[in-house]
Amino acid sequence: MSDHGKVSEQQQDQETPVTPVLTQKQAKRANATVIGMLIATGITVLLVLIPVLLNPAPKMQVRSVDVKATAAQAAGDAGYAPLAPDLPEGWSANYARWEATGSAGVPVWEVGYVTPGMEFIRLSETGAGNPTWIAQTSGDAKVAGERTAGGQTWELRDSADGKASMVLELNGLTVVLTGEADLAEFDVLAEAVVSDLSNE
Repeated sequence: MSDHGKVSEQQQDQETPVTPVLTQKQAKRANATVIGMLIATGITVLLVLIPVLLNPAPKMQVRSVDVKATAAQAAGDAGYAPLAPDLPEGWSANYARWEATGSAGVPVWEVGYVTPGMEFIRLSETGAGNPTWIAQTSGDAKVAGERTAGGQTWELRDSADGKASMVLELNGLTVVLTGEADLAEFDVLAEAVVSDLSNE
């Protein structure tokens, strides 16, 4: 019995976990390491955030083209004064060009307008408009009705891709406005177009 007692005492000694005891210096060094890591991490995060916070998000740059000057240059080739309507503040043109052979082989004056709502409307004008050119320029949009703007009745078209078109034939010229803007913004451009055509 006494032998069994010795064995059981030895097993208990082996199973008892030993907890290491840290001296005050060791505990202080361990805490200093953790605090140092937290400080270093905080400084790193701060260094990354400073440039991000000091550099605001870039504003969308809208290229602005002088439509009147470009239209004056194109007038000789066009044989008429290309449209350069006066629009309210907030509108800008990001391109204006004369194409001697546009879609369907029709010569065309084109201006791309960015609206105050940051949408896009393309103005296309020709003195040689025909149904094929109108269909191609409007993206094969189907006639959806009529819309009055600038005292004129425009043909309203809707395409499958969500774009709208307004078509006007006046003074021997055909004008097509196409884009994804709100119809109220189409009306602003359409009124300016009619005003410009009336001044020719």
